[in-house]
Amino acid sequence: MSDEIDFGYRRVALEEKKPLVKAVFDSVAPKYDVMNDLMSLGVHRIWKRIFLTQLDPRPKATLLDLAAGTGDISFGWRRLGGGPAILSDINASMLSVAEQRAVTKGLIGGLSFLVADAEALPLPDACVDRVSIAFGLRNCTDKDAVLREAHRVLRPGGRFLCLEFSRVQVAALAPIYDAWSFQALPRMGRMVAGDADSYQYLAESIRMFPDQETLAEMMRKAGFSRVSVRNLTGGIAAIHAGWRL
Repeated sequence: MSDEIDFGYRRVALEEKKPLVKAVFDSVAPKYDVMNDLMSLGVHRIWKRIFLTQLDPRPKATLLDLAAGTGDISFGWRRLGGGPAILSDINASMLSVAEQRAVTKGLIGGLSFLVADAEALPLPDACVDRVSIAFGLRNCTDKDAVLREAHRVLRPGGRFLCLEFSRVQVAALAPIYDAWSFQALPRMGRMVAGDADSYQYLAESIRMFPDQETLAEMMRKAGFSRVSVRNLTGGIAAIHAGWRL
């Protein structure tokens, strides 16, 4: 691996990326849910519903929700009848918001919270039935390590699903999407969250993320079988899924 890595469009030393990403999410945590609605015009909620359906929540199944953020995926999993959920995130401030939301919503039962790096999880082999990561993989320094860890902690027959911004597949959408990402989002970040730079980074990080087929191949190399890709809204987002067989 190179001694440098992308942080948005910048190149930074490997050891600098995690603190920089942590600073971004420390900054955006209090307004994260409001900004998600503004950034996606609410469409992220539809994407997450589709994602949850593919996760196939079942009462005896355990979910490990990586980069759990403020808890949307784990909350949806529990509401739809899923078993225990572990919300894991490297950023304690995001998990703190998730825990407060869980208490407010009456969903704290069946949830546990783990501050951990998805690249080196403090969990035993083959301990969960599903691993999810929604809008978090692009912020990880070593994405291959995250995929290997997801495969390691899954029980045989378990499934990994990733929901992430991806490469637009409809040419007519591209200029509109670029204008929204690089002009509107930083301005909204400044007005709503008092932080334009973090939202500029988030827009740039999407463009630096592997495209659909590249990520699918990374999953295969990590050991996943029957890898599939489902584009959402013309490829603005995509769901990648794979099995540990």
